Amino acid sequence: MADPSLFRLRVVFGKTGRLAMLSHLEVARSLERAVRRAHLPYAVSQGFSPHMRIGFGAALPVGVGGMPEFYDVFLTCWVDPEEALSALQKASPEDLMPVSCGYVEASAPAASVACPFSTYEARFNQPIDTLVVPETITVIRKKKEKILPVTEYLQGDIEVKNGMARFTLEAKPTGSLRPDKLLAACCEQAGNGLAVTELVRVAQTVLPPTR
Repeated sequence: MADPSLFRLRVVFGKTGRLAMLSHLEVARSLERAVRRAHLPYAVSQGFSPHMRIGFGAALPVGVGGMPEFYDVFLTCWVDPEEALSALQKASPEDLMPVSCGYVEASAPAASVACPFSTYEARFNQPIDTLVVPETITVIRKKKEKILPVTEYLQGDIEVKNGMARFTLEAKPTGSLRPDKLLAACCEQAGNGLAVTELVRVAQTVLPPTR
């Protein structure tokens, strides 16, 4: 339940360079350490194991970068966003650098579900002019095999331009399709040694992007 006495600061940052190889849990721990080093007046949870009141955006797979990414940290008192940004920048590693801060309503959707549409751009190890998208992708979740219909998650087509691919996936309450798994299936369909060399989330939106 939202606590109206707290101030919910949304921090936008990039997951870039070598730190794109961090897992979501490792990113979360690094961000928490940055908040502590910045000496922001963060709120803590109640109960037997108090912890920082912080909410993270939708997870990225290991090896996938993101700009912009974001997280929400709940503060016990108001801090000027520019001052908070400056403090966080001094406390953060270069490849997890904050770029902006601003307050959002305490009752707003959790950061993890605030923007269900993610747009990605990918580069490959060889020139491409098209990608063949499979109808389904088989994944293993909790030791069980599951078949995901691609059209349930992929918004429109995968656009290929200047050798780069751009596409948007929707995260649903029942689950999501990982962008790296989708592209791996596309590369397997190509059958010519095609592989992804870089994959970055370039946008997160509440509504699907217009084309």
